[in-house]
Amino acid sequence: MPYRRGGFALTPPSVVVFVISLVLAALALLVHYAHVAVPIINTSRVFDVLAIAYIALMIGVLFRRV
Repeated sequence: MPYRRGGFALTPPSVVVFVISLVLAALALLVHYAHVAVPIINTSRVFDVLAIAYIALMIGVLFRRV
């Protein structure tokens, strides 16, 4: 059931969107704090990956059936 506030409805994200954002956030945190070497994520791009994870989760909440 969507939560209505301010003229638009907030819906829970799908499981796929939630898992994608969770994996991206976990990888970014592992690279930054545990110094795990992930070939796709550089240490200079950790914030960008974390921002992408948040944006994916935000899109899942703001748009229905995503």
